[in-house]
Amino acid sequence: MNPIHASGGAVISEAGTHDKVARLVYIAAFAPDKGESVNTLIADPPPGAPVPPLLPPQDGFLFLDKEKFHASFAGDLSPQRAAFLADSQVPWGVGALGGSASEPAWRQHPSWYLVAAEDRMIPPPAQRAMAERAGATVVEVSGSHAICESRPAEVADLIKRAAV
Repeated sequence: MNPIHASGGAVISEAGTHDKVARLVYIAAFAPDKGESVNTLIADPPPGAPVPPLLPPQDGFLFLDKEKFHASFAGDLSPQRAAFLADSQVPWGVGALGGSASEPAWRQHPSWYLVAAEDRMIPPPAQRAMAERAGATVVEVSGSHAICESRPAEVADLIKRAAV
């Protein structure tokens, strides 16, 4: 089993085809189809959807604006905890956004998907659409993109359910 959050969903959609992977768990994550990338999935947001506060790339890496981090990424965490997460964020490579999926693992393996209902990074309607397309068992939880931290019991419960 392979649980993953956010852009890591693109990774398991590709790498999850390995013969040792039996199940996939997406936690407020991208689940691209063949030929899609994170870039293509975020290219045309629905009207009124929140836009993640990405700063211009620096040396090929992306960061979220620290001033907007709490509201956009971790709205259900304390301001102090959100500030810590903003200060400790790990940069991610611009190139990671463009990698296209070949044959998504969710076509081969049972999948589960936790929709973060108050996510301001990946809009919940987009999460629901990707989960439905993947034929995933869906659980929707009230929470931000930081759902793994704000609602750990619900995240762990879904992973446990997928593991049996």
